[in-house]
Amino acid sequence: MEKKVEISMLCQIYGKLLTEKQFNYINDYYNNDLSLSEIAENYGITRQAARDNIKKGESKLFEYEEKLGIMKTTINTEQKIAKILSQIATIKTQYSDEKIAKILEHIKNELDEIV
Repeated sequence: MEKKVEISMLCQIYGKLLTEKQFNYINDYYNNDLSLSEIAENYGITRQAARDNIKKGESKLFEYEEKLGIMKTTINTEQKIAKILSQIATIKTQYSDEKIAKILEHIKNELDEIV
């Protein structure tokens, strides 16, 4: 997974556990696509201070994920649901029994609500 996407996802999950500064700087850098110079200017700090805060925040995000594993669990769950939905689609096209089709449609709708 691309680092920008990974950090952005981790920030969505664990962002509230960061300091307000770390969250704001990471959000501006990864989600709002601001440069270090722009962040420094916006917050009245040096470019180096912005970079340091972002790096510390990134480290915290990876530490939280290592300990809690929420993103990994979420990705695995989404992959399993996608596989189940694919299998349901295959069954629906290969079998014409109306009862099976109704049950499969109900299961599909339930899974769609989870995702």
